[in-house]
Amino acid sequence: MSIPNELYPSQDDLLYEEEILRNPFSLKLWWRYLIARSDVAFKKRAVIYERAVKALPGSYKLWYAYLRERLEIVRNLPITHSQYESLNNTFERALVTMHKMPRIWVMYLLSLTEQKLIARTRRTFDRALCALPVTQHERIWEPYLVFVSQKGVPVETSLRVYRRYLKFDPTHMEDFIEFLLNSSLWQEVAERLAGVLNDPQFYSIKGKTKHQLWLELCDLLVNHATEVSGLKVDAIIRGGIRKFTDEVGRLWTSLADYYIRRGLPEKARDIYEEGMMTVVTVRDFSVIFDTYSQFEESTLAYVMEQLDLDEEGGIEDGGQEGNVVEVEGDPRLDFKLSESKLKDKVFRGFWITDAYDVDLRLARLEHLINRRPELANSVLLRQNPHNVEQWHRRVKLFESNPTKQILTYTEAVRTVDPMKAVGKPHTLWVAFAKLYEDHKDIANARVIFDKAVQVNYKTVDNLASVWCEWAEMELRHKSFKGALELMKRATAEPSVEVKRRVAADGNEPVQMKLHKSLRLWAFYVDLEESLGTLESARAVYERILDLRIATPQIIINYALLLEEHKYFEDAFKVYERGVQIFKYPHVKDIWVTYLTKFVNRYKSMKLERARELFEHAIEKAPAEYVKPLYLQYAKLEEQYGLAKRAMKVYDQAAKAVPDNEKMGMYEIYIARAAEIFGVPKTREIYEQAIESGLPDKDVKTMCMKYAELEKSLGEIDRARAIYQFSSQFADPRSDADFWKRWHDFEVQHGNEDTFREMLRVKRSVAASYSQMHFILPEYSMQKDQKLNLEETVDTLKRAGVPEDEMAALERQLAPAATSAPAKDSGRKVGFVSAGVESQTSVIRTPDGGRKVTANNEEIELPEDSDTENDDGVEIAQKPVPDEYQRWLYIPLNSLQT
Repeated sequence: MSIPNELYPSQDDLLYEEEILRNPFSLKLWWRYLIARSDVAFKKRAVIYERAVKALPGSYKLWYAYLRERLEIVRNLPITHSQYESLNNTFERALVTMHKMPRIWVMYLLSLTEQKLIARTRRTFDRALCALPVTQHERIWEPYLVFVSQKGVPVETSLRVYRRYLKFDPTHMEDFIEFLLNSSLWQEVAERLAGVLNDPQFYSIKGKTKHQLWLELCDLLVNHATEVSGLKVDAIIRGGIRKFTDEVGRLWTSLADYYIRRGLPEKARDIYEEGMMTVVTVRDFSVIFDTYSQFEESTLAYVMEQLDLDEEGGIEDGGQEGNVVEVEGDPRLDFKLSESKLKDKVFRGFWITDAYDVDLRLARLEHLINRRPELANSVLLRQNPHNVEQWHRRVKLFESNPTKQILTYTEAVRTVDPMKAVGKPHTLWVAFAKLYEDHKDIANARVIFDKAVQVNYKTVDNLASVWCEWAEMELRHKSFKGALELMKRATAEPSVEVKRRVAADGNEPVQMKLHKSLRLWAFYVDLEESLGTLESARAVYERILDLRIATPQIIINYALLLEEHKYFEDAFKVYERGVQIFKYPHVKDIWVTYLTKFVNRYKSMKLERARELFEHAIEKAPAEYVKPLYLQYAKLEEQYGLAKRAMKVYDQAAKAVPDNEKMGMYEIYIARAAEIFGVPKTREIYEQAIESGLPDKDVKTMCMKYAELEKSLGEIDRARAIYQFSSQFADPRSDADFWKRWHDFEVQHGNEDTFREMLRVKRSVAASYSQMHFILPEYSMQKDQKLNLEETVDTLKRAGVPEDEMAALERQLAPAATSAPAKDSGRKVGFVSAGVESQTSVIRTPDGGRKVTANNEEIELPEDSDTENDDGVEIAQKPVPDEYQRWLYIPLNSLQT
């Protein structure tokens, strides 16, 4: 065989060849040679690789690089190419010395897997597992499992490989189960899942819980019921029902589905019924009921479909009415008949042999749907058998069946524990007795009530309700004496011996406390008032008072009863006992009724006694409850006593009531004083109200009313002084109503000076309410002043008020004042002098003259203002009242601002 020339060493290879000849066992020299010739063809590099591995057969580096290059060569070639065989031979030669290297084995095994050489690949995997230590087997098993999971690998081979792998690592049982599922090996899947669930030490590497695995097993057993055997499916699913309570409905339907797939529909129906009778949640019940109804509907639809097909195609041969063999005598003795024909002959005409039992299936479905409310109620009662409301609803389901209702009530009163009941357990007994009463069976109703009053209820009120219902039943049937006897029996106090025996037992029933039930006594006393005598009713009321269970209403009712029978003093004694027993606020109604009845009874005959009662009632009453008593007391004095005493009562009431009621009390006080003594008398009350410490809002309101009073009396000055006093409580920014009233008052009754004073007060109050004081520009202030003056004068003229001389003088001075900025044009707008410049002011003296004085805060007037005053304007002298002196002595600069 001739070797091609290109495979021989070239001139460039001589240097490396000489080094290798000198030292052929140096890995470094061979590696440098291969790197230097990396650009030549692979055939020449293969010769170098072969020479190198022959010289150094134990070099992993050389073998690994050689095999990598060979794998790259065959990567894009078909698996039938001859290069694959060369590659496999190279791997085999390498493994002679590299059999402990797992990476070489993995490369070889992956290559064989791609070549689809199943037998050779399996044997090579086995060789690798035998050659490598156990610590390296994990690297082999991973591609091994991938290989056996491929299509084309025999299932038996894959099973054996997986079973071997589970001996190496049992934690990957889920991978094996998944493989079995993909391979449709249902029997072994079921067995493996059952083994996993029975292993308490099993841990899922995929994070699955026992619950999920159990559901997977149930689904497998149900969906492949005919393909899995050897497992007790019924026991497995029932175990899951007991263990996993959150999937009870699904597991019951799965068990029924299993029997359906096995061809046992009657057994499936039994499972459905059992499931509906045992589940305790509405969700599970709904799942089972819906599945059950769908099953019945599907079977009915299937039978009807088959019936339609038979009607279209006619009766086939071998049907029930087809070839029926007629045999004389007993057909059971003819052994020539087949089993099917024998059944047709013997059972012909019976419903059990009807293949198309449409009516039966339809009736079964209808019965199931009609039972749904009852079944749902049973589920709720299984959740809590002591739920009273659910028992009542259950009884309503059987309205057309009294026998069923009686049985339901009997079961309810036996089941419900009054100490654990949700609701009122006594209503079951009452409704039970009412059922007998509605059917005219009073004797049995009494028996039920007699048993009901012996039950140990949780509260006394429940037992009292039963006694009251029993008595009402007697009243409905005209047994009045019986009702009174029942109440007498119910309210009887237990004997000392009974109390001692109960105390020894340590468990005191509610029957021992029944004689203190207010509800029972109230019903008893109503019966005595309606059916008994006055003495018997009084005895019952006295017994209630002795037991200390009376209420204010009981006291009032007792007194009204005595009053109806003309026992007035006895009624007042009852009121006296009531006001001694109760405290506020409960005694309020007793006092009001007592005082009203006393006043209406005696009027002015026992006035001193009535006053003592009122004084005593007021003394005991807190401040928040004293107002109606004072009003009632004052009304008494107005009608039968003295007006001065009435005013004194009103005065005391105004001081005694809480602050939030003082305003209303003073209004009543003022109205009554004005009606009795006249309007001027109310001035003292107004002043007292203003000084009594009312809230600012009420003081302002009271002042406004006081000012309206003074204005109506013609006391304008007093009204103005009141407005000025109350202005300190009115913020101009929020209380525009007050300032509007003052403004209208000044327009109607004042003059220009009083209006200016009102404006000054308003500015002063606004400044005191403001958190920041802003200084307005001078021209703005002067403009506002001029507008206000002109508006005021015009308003006064329209109102018919003559213009006085002072107003005329000020109007002449105003234009001169406004011309000041024109003269002093260099002055900055908004600047206020600090008082360095000398300024003057005009002050009116008491004798009517004018005086010019220096004032550091005055605004300088123009020089020609005096000239204007001399041009024909006469200033008339007019006397000024003393109360206006302080308003006239005002600096000119203050008027301008």
